[in-house]
Amino acid sequence: MCGIMGYVGENAASKIILEGLSKQEYRGYDSAGIALRCPDGIESAKIVGRVSELVRRVEEMPSECASAASGIGHTRWATHGGVTETNAHPHESVDGMVVLVHNGIIENSRDIRSTLESQGVKFSTETDTEAACQLLAVLYKKCDGDALAALSKLTAYLTGAFALVIMIRDRPDEIWCVRKGSPLVTAFDGDACYCASDPTALLGYTHDLFFLEEGEMAALASSGIKFYGFDGKERGKSSIHLNWDSVMADKGHFEHFMRKEIDEQPDVLRLTIDTHTIVTNVAMDKSLTLPKGLMKRVRRVQFVACGTSFYATLVAKDIMESLGSDLDISAEVASEYRYRNVNGGEDTLAIFVSQSGETADTLAAARIAKSMGTHCIAITNVRGSTIDREVDHTLLSMAGPEIGVAATKTFMGQISLLTLLAMSLLKDRGVLSANDEARLIGGLRSLPVSQNAMLEREGEIRALAEKYSDSKGFFFIGRRECVPLTMEGALKLKEIAYLPSEAYAAGEMKHGPIAMLDERLTVVALVPDTDLREKTLSNVEECRARNAPILLLASDGDESARTYADDVIFVPRTEPELFPFIAVIPLQLFAYHTARTLGCDIDMPRNLAKSVTVE
Repeated sequence: MCGIMGYVGENAASKIILEGLSKQEYRGYDSAGIALRCPDGIESAKIVGRVSELVRRVEEMPSECASAASGIGHTRWATHGGVTETNAHPHESVDGMVVLVHNGIIENSRDIRSTLESQGVKFSTETDTEAACQLLAVLYKKCDGDALAALSKLTAYLTGAFALVIMIRDRPDEIWCVRKGSPLVTAFDGDACYCASDPTALLGYTHDLFFLEEGEMAALASSGIKFYGFDGKERGKSSIHLNWDSVMADKGHFEHFMRKEIDEQPDVLRLTIDTHTIVTNVAMDKSLTLPKGLMKRVRRVQFVACGTSFYATLVAKDIMESLGSDLDISAEVASEYRYRNVNGGEDTLAIFVSQSGETADTLAAARIAKSMGTHCIAITNVRGSTIDREVDHTLLSMAGPEIGVAATKTFMGQISLLTLLAMSLLKDRGVLSANDEARLIGGLRSLPVSQNAMLEREGEIRALAEKYSDSKGFFFIGRRECVPLTMEGALKLKEIAYLPSEAYAAGEMKHGPIAMLDERLTVVALVPDTDLREKTLSNVEECRARNAPILLLASDGDESARTYADDVIFVPRTEPELFPFIAVIPLQLFAYHTARTLGCDIDMPRNLAKSVTVE
């Protein structure tokens, strides 16, 4: 939930670290800090606020620090301790020997603090991180300056999740990295070493990255990287080439990353289709090799994810069911899956979806499923991420790096991949008809043109967002394939515009929620021209009778829809199952322009971080 950047080499570390933190600021932006190896020791600067403010603070540091060739930095999303300059990272031990930054939660920090305080160690912050810092300094002294031994002992003491990046005062030419639970990636470009929480921060230097495994440490020096297990034994490690263009993580001419990423969705869909289909046939054999005959033996399929990724799995579940699947199909919230007595085993296929590949709840659920002998597939955006390494079979999203905290193009990448996967699984099972296969792939191929046409209607969506931005709240309603979209549309408004927004299957409105309707609570109704159109419009009529303003999403050409609503957004027609692919775009744009009208920080909404790596 925090962003870490480290550098050791020959160049000015401050510039490299600040740039790296800026690229990871979506991971946390309550406060920020940096520690640099200056001639007289390690100097730190910390601020409450954004990295741009840290840049100014670094300019005020001693001039000799400007040429420092190593350092570490951090941008924080607070968990333990308030948002203060004192609680900001890096943290320094009482004796000044250890300076470190941390991502994660150290669960036994109170016990460590109590023990050390009884020994006379004075703490200066409210954070769990300081417990690790002070303990490491004590252990380093007991180990007579043997960093590897001290870190091995430290990892044996700590419980919880942690990615630690550490500088030690009397070891000027190295930085240490420690990973358990929270992500950490390292790189060596031939002249210098880098580490970061997110690979996007390193793409400007190299695309060949070393992702630290669970229970792994690394010693970074300008000459290269050495890797160790928590037992202190050195181990070999191969790099992973990440085929991302660094320009993908640049905002370009757009005002916000979110707006840029909305615009990239037609290309994400087109690339996914081109990769996994041949003419009118789904073709995933090269990307996904499952045990022969597996789908003939499987009785149940479980989709497991969190947040927007969970809504993507609901789209796939609906498509599988609509195609006549004879399987027991469920979509599970990962944070609940791990605490329920969920069935698993040889007759179960579980599909875990995580944008970052580091989502703590999804990883925990995958580990439980694997322990039961369940066949597991991961869908993620990041090659080399933890879920990619731990799950036997992975499908990579074609979305590329996503910087905006509110997911847009990764949702498109996920529903594209999940739809094709669902078709492929049913085809292996022998229940996907050739007609449905050709129909859906033909529909998918035509969608990028329709999506671009939808994007060209942004002006009218912006006007509607401005009109309804003073609503006290929103209800999103729809049926069947629209239900996941109601959830995603409501979530986007909550995430970036901070407006109360609820999602309901349209038929559920009369079972309680309708009591809340009045002239200031806007209903956004998704009403494509399908067999459920009339039933959904009946629910819309119920809302109109309670004086609620109605904003309708309807299929192009359905002019009679205007008689049911105050305003209508018309959406290009497509196959019924594929309506989410086109309708999500106006929902994203509506949330974006509502937030923009209200003056919200769209790319970095309050209290949120891009990747949830702690429970």
